Amino acid sequence: MNRFVVAAVAGLLLSSPVAAVAQTPPATAATAAENPALASIIADYDAWQLSLNPEQAARQGDQSAKSRLSDNSRAAELARLEPLNEFKRRLAAVDASTLSSNDALNRDFLAIIVDRSIESIGLDGGRLAFNSEGGPGQSTGYLAAGTRITNRADADAWLARLALLHTWYDEGLADARRGIETGFVQPKSVVESALAIFRNEAAFTPETDPLLRPFATLPATIPAADQAELRARAAAIVAEQIVPRRQAWVEFTRNEYLPAAPAEVGIGSRPGGREFYAFEARRYTTTALTPDEIHQIGLDEVARIRARMDAEMIASGWTGDFAGFLAHLRTDPRFYATSREDMLEKASEMAKRADGGLPALFRTLPRLTYNVRPVPLDIEDNYTTGRYNGGSLEEGVPGGYIVNTGKLDQRPLYELPALTLHEAVPGHHLQIALQQEAEQGPAFRRNAGVTAFTEGWGLYSEFLGEEMGFYRTPEERFGRLSYEMWRACRLVADTGMHWMGWTIEQARACFTDNSALSPHNIETELQRYIGWPGQALAYKIGEIRLRAIRTRAEQALGERFNVRDFHDALLVDGPLPLDLLDRRMDAWIAAQQAR
Repeated sequence: MNRFVVAAVAGLLLSSPVAAVAQTPPATAATAAENPALASIIADYDAWQLSLNPEQAARQGDQSAKSRLSDNSRAAELARLEPLNEFKRRLAAVDASTLSSNDALNRDFLAIIVDRSIESIGLDGGRLAFNSEGGPGQSTGYLAAGTRITNRADADAWLARLALLHTWYDEGLADARRGIETGFVQPKSVVESALAIFRNEAAFTPETDPLLRPFATLPATIPAADQAELRARAAAIVAEQIVPRRQAWVEFTRNEYLPAAPAEVGIGSRPGGREFYAFEARRYTTTALTPDEIHQIGLDEVARIRARMDAEMIASGWTGDFAGFLAHLRTDPRFYATSREDMLEKASEMAKRADGGLPALFRTLPRLTYNVRPVPLDIEDNYTTGRYNGGSLEEGVPGGYIVNTGKLDQRPLYELPALTLHEAVPGHHLQIALQQEAEQGPAFRRNAGVTAFTEGWGLYSEFLGEEMGFYRTPEERFGRLSYEMWRACRLVADTGMHWMGWTIEQARACFTDNSALSPHNIETELQRYIGWPGQALAYKIGEIRLRAIRTRAEQALGERFNVRDFHDALLVDGPLPLDLLDRRMDAWIAAQQAR
């Protein structure tokens, strides 16, 4: 995903809360570094990162950061190389033999972050300045959706940010033009999807513009006359600075980018694309696995999951073949919501029911609550079925489980239980909120984006639904397996298109032949994988490792295995790259055996 979206995505939130998790304080998190040299490096790195990312600093309660905006230009990215190389030198100089196990984990984790940041800058992935879900406009919308105005200072800060937001459009345009110059571009199908979004953004009115929504409701402590002035100033900034740039993005994408976009979907066909994809595979999976190895893992998982799906099909009473059962699931009206409200009500009921299953599986639950809300109408056509967006306890913003309420005939209810467990609890909300609330660990650990862990946990949470008794019918259990198949097919399709030169038709076959996903969802997902190379690999690789760790713990501890203690050990100290997670959990298993 382009770096604008990465910078802003954690700020998308909210509507009215419909579910809450228990108010339990977090367990003791990883302690600060004991080694003085390492403690100094971590403190310097944390401060440096927050200086580069005022959006993150603001979410952590820094009022002064609310009026600033990150610099996402290529020049700023290149300027980070020198301090990154200095951090690398300082980390290498730390005597590993003097470190405690916790310090060693922190040092190795930070070294991985630094090394991959350096390599990423060299590959210049920012040239893919947009994807099928949008570009700078999507990022500014995320930022606005996560902005909460509670006083005059907040209002002034948002006005200051509005006055800077045009830079994200300009920086993205420069990235995209550099992509055209070097042949490192998105394919036609992704460009066409993005162009439709850019046209929608250019058609916003003051009543529908997401950048003006933070001013829709202002606190009564701001006098009415001042409120009117604030709204007028915001509208003027958007009209004078943002609207022309939205139109410029439409014209640029239509007239310059689309003619330069190839039909071939795989990044591997672009100059430097194979090196870039191999790096993205390592980065997103946090392993040394090659694309070929990942492809084979996917094929093996497809075969395993398909056997379980056949068993649930028979349990449902279906006497026909697999293809007929898929057609039945995709067309029977009883498996589909009747309205947007119906979909949200069913998702909300499932979220609340999932809350009730948490105490049996977890000792430590987050303080931050979450809500259920629809995907914004202006982006729902090209958006995934559901997603989680992180909140902020400091800013008083809940986490958000957002559900796509468009094209309801393509969003079967037998998949909704797995989606809810993945995106809300015990999935992303529980894991990410606990990560944010880990008070004693380094900030880089609390803010780290470890996709293999986070998305692996989401998929593992779908599996936990079986232990929770969450799936009530064979069709819902089949839906859970269909979702698992979806992630297995991701391994096959993503590597197939980007590494092995597959067409989109070859990639599509894995999903249509083996899962109950609707045609619209399949097409939306395929465009996402095409436009965001490698990210789709993280889910199944992470889940496989998490389940392997659990199996190892169960076998080693036998009757002494306690799933609540195990989950605390996995989650409370925050995510780790998978090899480091193995090390931490093996140490935990050994400690349990010694008790």
